[in-house]
Amino acid sequence: MNWIDKFERKYGKLAIKGLISYIIAINAIVFALVYVTGSYELINLMTLDPSLVLKGQVWRLITYIFIPPNSSIFWIIFALYFTYMVGTALEHEWGNFRFNLYYLMGMLGTTVAAFISGGSVSAVYLNLSLFLAFARIYPDYELLLLFILPVKVKYMAWLNWIYIGFTVISQPIPYKLAALASVINYFIFFGKDIVKRSKTNRQTYYNRKKFQSKLPTKTYIHKCTVCGITEKDNPDMEFRYCSKCEGDYEYCMDHLKNHEHKTKIIDFETIREKKS
Repeated sequence: MNWIDKFERKYGKLAIKGLISYIIAINAIVFALVYVTGSYELINLMTLDPSLVLKGQVWRLITYIFIPPNSSIFWIIFALYFTYMVGTALEHEWGNFRFNLYYLMGMLGTTVAAFISGGSVSAVYLNLSLFLAFARIYPDYELLLLFILPVKVKYMAWLNWIYIGFTVISQPIPYKLAALASVINYFIFFGKDIVKRSKTNRQTYYNRKKFQSKLPTKTYIHKCTVCGITEKDNPDMEFRYCSKCEGDYEYCMDHLKNHEHKTKIIDFETIREKKS
């Protein structure tokens, strides 16, 4: 991603350090205000509504990312902590600028989708794109589902992709566009790697298949060490292993007692010469 490197060299100083911390903190404050007052008027003022933005309420282009995901205290604590953990991990992995850029791309995609569809959207899919990036980088990281069952995040990511697919197929247009637009940042960051890995896996599969096709196929179970006859050649023939041969040597009944026994002869004279 050379263009990202160029952007980082040019605008890296503009990155907000600990961006996810500020987002989570404001989410928590908004939740506390709504919970104490019992009014959702503040939430209504923060949603991304294109028609109201065009009327001058431009703050909605940003404030929608500060809307808490749920009104339940238990869920909000878990959701905000999890989002903080995911965002912090990505920022540690990428650095401040790249994480800022990833989040900003998700915001731009969500905003464009809202204006195209004309409907109000939230930051649900934007936060989901953070989790998908986390699962891509740390696929074997384990979470305790219901605080009991350990589950790797890559499996949870598959469920989220199914959820996005379900949204695209069955939900109204605003949700379809929001689901697609909010993961554009994911494909911009990981698209090249996904295509490259797919080509590599496909080539590996074909190479393995080609190699296996060239391997000699063993079509028999028993084979005489002396004459080479198998049960395919003579279905009535019986085969036995010789107890006097050192090794797994199998013989047909014609050569079971009529063969030279295989033994491991140790040439002590040769060994002595090699040591000397």
